Amino acid sequence: MERMFGKVTLGKAVLVNRFVFPPIKTGYGTPAGTVTERQLCFYKQIAQNGPGLVILEPVAVSPDGREHPKQLCVHLPESSSELAKIVEVVHQANRLVCLHLNHAGAAANPKATGIPPRAPSPVTCPSSGQVAEPLTQEQIDGILEGYRSAAEKAKAAAFDVIEIQGGHGYLVSQFLNGKINKRTDRYGQDRTLFARHVLSAVREGAPDIPLVLRISGNEMSPDYGIEREDLHPLLALAHETGMAAVHVGMGNVCFSPPWYFHHMSLPEKPQMDALSRIRKQTSLPLVVAGRMGDRSRIVEFLDSGLADLVALGRPLIADPELLEKWRKDADDEVNYCGYCLQGCLHRVKSGEGLGCNLNPEIGEPELGLSGNRLKVLVAGGGPAGMSAALYLTRRGHKVTLAESEDHLGGQFALAWQAPGKERMKRTLDSLEHSVKTSGASVLLQRSVDAELVNDIRPDLLVWATGATQYIPEIPGLEDQWTLTSLDFFQGRKDVRGPSVLVIGAGRVGIEVAERLGKEGYQVTATKRTDPIGSHMEMITRNLTLRRIGELPNVTVMPHTTVKEFKAGSVEVEKDGEEISLKPFQTVILASGLRSSAGPDEETSGAVSKVEIIGDARDVQDIYSAIKAGYQLARNY
Repeated sequence: MERMFGKVTLGKAVLVNRFVFPPIKTGYGTPAGTVTERQLCFYKQIAQNGPGLVILEPVAVSPDGREHPKQLCVHLPESSSELAKIVEVVHQANRLVCLHLNHAGAAANPKATGIPPRAPSPVTCPSSGQVAEPLTQEQIDGILEGYRSAAEKAKAAAFDVIEIQGGHGYLVSQFLNGKINKRTDRYGQDRTLFARHVLSAVREGAPDIPLVLRISGNEMSPDYGIEREDLHPLLALAHETGMAAVHVGMGNVCFSPPWYFHHMSLPEKPQMDALSRIRKQTSLPLVVAGRMGDRSRIVEFLDSGLADLVALGRPLIADPELLEKWRKDADDEVNYCGYCLQGCLHRVKSGEGLGCNLNPEIGEPELGLSGNRLKVLVAGGGPAGMSAALYLTRRGHKVTLAESEDHLGGQFALAWQAPGKERMKRTLDSLEHSVKTSGASVLLQRSVDAELVNDIRPDLLVWATGATQYIPEIPGLEDQWTLTSLDFFQGRKDVRGPSVLVIGAGRVGIEVAERLGKEGYQVTATKRTDPIGSHMEMITRNLTLRRIGELPNVTVMPHTTVKEFKAGSVEVEKDGEEISLKPFQTVILASGLRSSAGPDEETSGAVSKVEIIGDARDVQDIYSAIKAGYQLARNY
């Protein structure tokens, strides 16, 4: 405990603990690149009783290096005064604040820059599909001046630390990488030259501010990632130029996004191996980043000498009070991140701005007490119902939550059973614990009907009964051994084999197919349209399809409609062609969900106000369901 929460120094900067908030993209800014109230609210939440150092979301040192249309800017005349607003918020919480400088290079977003991306040499970034143009000497000089100017603005805005992005497949890394940098000029002959000039420019612009260098311990891309031996001269340069620390992540934004974003399904050993190698190459303090939201893992890294400071990003988004709860040994109170990327990365990419499946309050004003206290009955203990009960109780309402099953969670209780999603079980447990300790009354194995409404006499009935499986009308289906996707994950019926047909290879269907494939079944999964795995977060989808591709006993058939089940065959239509498949021993229906029926007339007539939320209103996802419960509470 004392090890984690003792003071630590970075150059002349003194941190109150060993924790760092890393540069997380929020998408909260304006298209002009200025600061919004939402950003101020967000950084206030993170800094209050939070990490000793808060690193702001990445800023591009020049307009051509931006990644997101709502990314903060540092190149504008007003950038110092704008960024100083965030600095003040963090300083008010008695925490230090760091400006993260970057140029995306080949990973720059033309929607944000208005021009094609630029890199040391022509290269295509698979994440965007964009082909980068080679930088001219004049453009390189302009970028270096951008670093110097950004450092000056950091000093003017009273930042305590500056971090320079030197890894993760961004521009500095692209210059170091012999697989990408094919230049014949001095920047190709000495691939460390650009990094040296960047560090020199930043030091010139802010000579008194401690500098941190961020790198990838391993870019996890054998074909395009930087070689291990190219990291050594960069680390030597960091030592030579007096860096205060090295911040070590993983992955490459273009060529290995799952590792860059530390997806929940990835193994932990490569990170340990990378840190071990780097520890042998430098005596500088190391900041370790990536899925560090577990106290025992933090202790392991600190005790082994692989880390001096620990970066916590998404765990603090899921629970900004995480560190204070750890400090008080209140681990059971923590809302644990599942590293699913669904509420955070997925929302930023879609333009909605950073969110969280577990924490709909992130970036939002504090939820105060209601001026009109109500008696509320919530029907359904899935994500929407639990969220409504939790936040309505926090608003001061008297809440009863009734769930027909013998447990809370709804489909959230099934989601973690899919391959690669095991970490989400802890997230579900966190939400369930929050509800049960919120003060709301929880009734299990009790459906909401007119009798219960008349007994409780609520002022408000919240209908959050979720969704039910859609059953397609296919001739002969009634003669098959069928399970719905819900039956499958709930274990209500056995799967007969060896051959299984999954109808509907969307988000749930491919999870069913993968799990069955790993269990040894011969699986065929059909989908009337494309893409396979639609509505999944993109990185999760790509990893799932990659794993399925390695299972020879799983066949995925897009653009395929099941037309009829016959005694000796299953008739399907694929791309307009009629095909006969051999019979299957089990048919699993994953062909979409439909909102469950609303309250009957007698039940709704017994209460003055009814609100229908979550999948019961509109079938979407866990993030939307939990957000719906929170928004309902804000309205009351």
